[in-house]
Parts: sequence; C-alpha cells; structure tokens
Amino acid sequence: MSAHAGPTKRLTLGDIAAKKDAGEPIVMVTAYDFPSAQIVEAAGVDLVLVGDSAAMVVLGYDSTVPVTTDEMLVLTAAVRRGLTRPLLIGDLPFGSYEASDEIAIATAQRFVKEAGVDLVKIERGGTTVDRARAIVNAGIPVVGHVGLTPQTATALGGYRAQGRTAEAAQAVIDDALALQAAGVSMLVVEAVPSEVTEALMPLIDIPVIGIGAGADADGQVLVFHDLLGIHAGATAKFVKRYADLRTAAIDGVRSYADEVRDRVYPAPEHTYRMPDAEAARLHSGS
Repeated sequence: MSAHAGPTKRLTLGDIAAKKDAGEPIVMVTAYDFPSAQIVEAAGVDLVLVGDSAAMVVLGYDSTVPVTTDEMLVLTAAVRRGLTRPLLIGDLPFGSYEASDEIAIATAQRFVKEAGVDLVKIERGGTTVDRARAIVNAGIPVVGHVGLTPQTATALGGYRAQGRTAEAAQAVIDDALALQAAGVSMLVVEAVPSEVTEALMPLIDIPVIGIGAGADADGQVLVFHDLLGIHAGATAKFVKRYADLRTAAIDGVRSYADEVRDRVYPAPEHTYRMPDAEAARLHSGS
C-alpha cells in the first residue's frame, strides 16, 4: 500500500520542492472529472493536472486547440471537488493568455476563483515567458511547459519529439531557463530525447516533470485515459498502459445489453416489490 493512501493534509509547493531536494520522485497525473479525481486521490498522487488534453480524450475534439476557457473551467472545478491532498494545476487553453499580460492574468484569475486551482499551466517559451512573469507577479503560481507543446503542434511539425538536434535541444533548455527566471514554480518537459533532460537538470532549480522526456526528470506525468487504457487508438511512444479499462468497460456494457435482450436483467433481486396485502388491494381495485 502507498504511504500516501490515507487521508492527509493538502500538499504545498514547499512540499513538492522538498521532494526534489530529497530526490524523491514526484507523481503527476491528469484528471478531468469528479470520479477520476477521486481515483487519483485514492492512489496517492502528488500533482493533478486538468490538461487541455481533455479536448481530445473527453470532449472529442481533434486537437487541444478548440477547447474553450469555459469548458476547461467546468472540468477543472469538477476535479477540485474530488481532491484533498494533491496540488491542482489548471491548463490555460489556447487563445486564453497569449495576446497580452492583462488577458493572461484575467484568465489565470478565473481558474483560481472559479475552479480553485493551486497553479496554472501555460505552454512554450518566447512571449509566453512574459505572460508567465505577469501571472506570477499577480500572485498566481505558474507551471511552464516546453518541448512538444500540443497547442502549437502544427508549427512544430506535428505531434513529434522536439530537440533532436543540438541546436533544437539548446532552444528547449533556453526556454526552460527563461521560464525559471520568470518565476514559474515548476516545469513540464514533453517529448524530448532523454539527453535534453539530462543536460537541463543540473542547470535548473525548480521541479521538472517529464512526459516522454526520460528518467532524469524530478517526476513524471501521464494522461489518465492513456495509462488506464481508456482512450482508443494509438498512443505516443512514452505511454505505458497499466490497465485495460476500455476492454473491461465494453465487456461490461455488452453483458448488460445481452441480459436485457435475453430478459435476464432485471432479476427478482433487482426488483422492488409491494407488500402482498398492498399488491392484492391494487389488483382488486379497492
């Protein structure tokens, strides 16, 4: 049983920093609704990200780009109601923070006020560094995100690993260090060769959470639907499936459908009955 399986107080950013300092791996997972939040809470994870990956795995969009701030707020608030111990991170969706510092701050404030997040996450370096700094200066902790950034995957050549050349790797590292200098509290590094993470780690002081970035990061994150085998179709190279819930769910629904069609369900044990005297009165019309 996990040491974190029992109820305890909510973690703090100081607790996460202490894990990094102690070399204790940090566990992050995504969640998108109240039941999944309860599951990851019971499993004892440290960080929960309501990622804009919800656009694809929950809402059925073809990419993360179409999801709106209002949609993300509904999902994030539902997750908040299912969590006690882990820190909650809300992903600011595409188009909700890039245009100006003022817009970025206003969106981040909505996630804190309406969904109860502990931190917000934004993607990329470049001008995003300025947005990160503005949000931090407004008193809201920020998680940066470098490497493969799904909101701009088209510009990066699709959903593919980044930093494969020395120059591209250095650009990822530079973005990471610029975000740290802007005051972000932690960093997600996605889909880069392990050598990039190895080169980054001695240079950075904040916790680094990897996803397809090798084993040298301070922690790891996977999408709930990927690690549990809920999401249909191909997955990225870095995904490991720890269960096959989609098959189990299909089998369960198919068994239910078969029993309904065969008039096996509902059986007597699933049926409410009136007291015999009351049933007799009903049938007698009295």
